[in-house]
Amino acid sequence: MLKHFQVPDDIAVRVDVGRLRAATEQVFMHCGVPESEARLGADVLIFADESGIDTHGVSNMLRAYVASYNSKATNPDPKMKIVRETPSTATVDGDGGLGLMIAPKAMEIAIRKAREVGTGVVVVRNSGHLGAAGYHAMMAAEQDMIGWCMTAGGKAMVPTFGAEAQLGTNPIAFAAPGKDEPPFMFDAAMTAIAGNKIGLANRLGNGMSPGWVANEDGTPDMEGGATPDFAAGSMRMQLPVGSTRELGSHKGYGLGVMVDILCGQLSFAPGFGSLSRKRRAHFVAAYSVEAFGDVDEFKENMDGMLKGLAATKPMPGHDRVFYAGLPEHETRIERRENGVPLHPEVVEWFRDICAEFEITFDLA
Repeated sequence: MLKHFQVPDDIAVRVDVGRLRAATEQVFMHCGVPESEARLGADVLIFADESGIDTHGVSNMLRAYVASYNSKATNPDPKMKIVRETPSTATVDGDGGLGLMIAPKAMEIAIRKAREVGTGVVVVRNSGHLGAAGYHAMMAAEQDMIGWCMTAGGKAMVPTFGAEAQLGTNPIAFAAPGKDEPPFMFDAAMTAIAGNKIGLANRLGNGMSPGWVANEDGTPDMEGGATPDFAAGSMRMQLPVGSTRELGSHKGYGLGVMVDILCGQLSFAPGFGSLSRKRRAHFVAAYSVEAFGDVDEFKENMDGMLKGLAATKPMPGHDRVFYAGLPEHETRIERRENGVPLHPEVVEWFRDICAEFEITFDLA
């Protein structure tokens, strides 16, 4: 993650991963979530925090989930069901549950189908926010498969030449295993900046860089310095990857539409035919490497490619070259040892919610 969004070391509160996980589970359970589901939801959030994906960890997302449960917008104990199925596909209804817990179950279905017939594709409707898409894609990679995860909904992205937001940030995640090297894991929004990063920037008092957001009339802000109010919703005027047509914004816009189609249209989720702001749906897929060839050979070849990328000669001013997934792997090692750096405001939120829910607070 860019330093622009990182909590400075001089104010960061390092919180033990185990304690953060336990507190998160307790918060979920207080909202009516069954214990096993609370553990799963906490695992998805802690994966993000451990990996440095702070936009989708406890600091940004847990309070939003609590508010959603408290307002009855999200079902704390959903009964997920398959409404249509073939040997390699399934359409799932999430019964209004949080995608944080529904998406891993959908990926388990996809993995099972991939193990049986080579590929598994599952679409999910009637389910809320799923957290870091990379978590769900990595589930397949851990089973010697290639994993995909996409999620769509809301209105954040301004189409190329548009003057209003119509698409969500619509992230795409892809994961593939190596043998000895850390897995390749790509997880990124199709907007120039992830929406929750605006929230992180606001917390730190930082403005936007050129090409991240649009002006009020939809024209790309290529000057930078703007400070969109995350809470007020002006983050819903984000530019596609590419920022301007000349720099390729039509590519980010097109990919965003593809995600909407695969997640929403293919799952026949409500609201996708009219681009409703309330629409939300997911897509997960698993491809069994064994169905295509020898797993060991694939993973050895992956190692060769990933090592080659990491060994690329760096440009002036940089010490090394990364591939997607390597920084997250290294961050997990560091944070498991030293704790997750949280902003003091986040720690205070935990203190307040623990007091409200009568949960023991021991994070700081």
